[in-house]
Amino acid sequence: MLRTRFTELFGVRHPIVQGGMQWVGRAELVAAVAEAGALGFLTALTQPTPEALAAEIARCRELTDQPFGVNLTILPSINPPPYDEYRAAIVESGVKIVETAGFNPEAHLPGFHEHGVKVLHKCTSVRHALKAERIGVDAISIDGFECAGHPGEDDVPGLVLIPAATARLTIPVIASGGFTDARGLVAALALGAEGVNMGTRFLCTQEAPVHEKVKAQIVASSELDTELIFRPLRNTARVASNSVSRKVVEVLAEGGEFPDVRDLVAGARGRKVFEDGDLEAGVWSTGMAQGLIDDVPTVRELVDRIVTEAEALIAGRLAGVLHRG
Repeated sequence: MLRTRFTELFGVRHPIVQGGMQWVGRAELVAAVAEAGALGFLTALTQPTPEALAAEIARCRELTDQPFGVNLTILPSINPPPYDEYRAAIVESGVKIVETAGFNPEAHLPGFHEHGVKVLHKCTSVRHALKAERIGVDAISIDGFECAGHPGEDDVPGLVLIPAATARLTIPVIASGGFTDARGLVAALALGAEGVNMGTRFLCTQEAPVHEKVKAQIVASSELDTELIFRPLRNTARVASNSVSRKVVEVLAEGGEFPDVRDLVAGARGRKVFEDGDLEAGVWSTGMAQGLIDDVPTVRELVDRIVTEAEALIAGRLAGVLHRG
């Protein structure tokens, strides 16, 4: 068994995290992750209201008695969601682990900590991670340039970002971006992380509540088949390469502004991809890690495989490299 500060702090068997994914972090996937001994996160804003989130938490509890958490992503918006009410739903449901992402979570920390909720905050830079540590989060998920979703604007890949972060932080760090298998987990541990966060890899499992065509496309795609949209707007997002995402890149590269692509990137269109399997309906998130994915296992098969192969790598190949003479 692989035991780290992360597994001890968050009370899970394996140092593997299924991070929050919009439209994907639902009870059936999160419960399967929890049952496999890893840490899964429901995605709060996938649910249309705080009341719906409370119902989804209850549904997840019916499927597992193992620990799981909720992701609360805090984003700029003209009409922001009722974040305080979502936080209250999390606390009142008795959830003890939260993943925050997006904007600074400082305003929410007292409300979580006074109810014994541990907070894992996702960052894309060392400077933001240090700030998050100062304001009192319990652990950091550090997101390298390879990741799906928002990689930040610094373009630092995990091989540099992870050891740069773990060298300066004292709280546990989870490595995120580009992780799919035992090799990645062992590498992350060697770089100073306490575990790995995987999004695209969990998206491509049997329990993930998305259309099978999405999973087949991830298996068929290489590490080259993503696009970085919103770069000129300094709000970069890594998504699957399709006709829609390529059009977004083209329009913005020619001097367009967000209103010129608003309809192309509408969340309802991305949701349609996941629900209907129309891969050209909108933009949808996937990371460079898709180039390392060639099957659609159950969550338990995936987690067991990663842990078993990681233990074999550490005790076998790496131990064999060590020469005492």
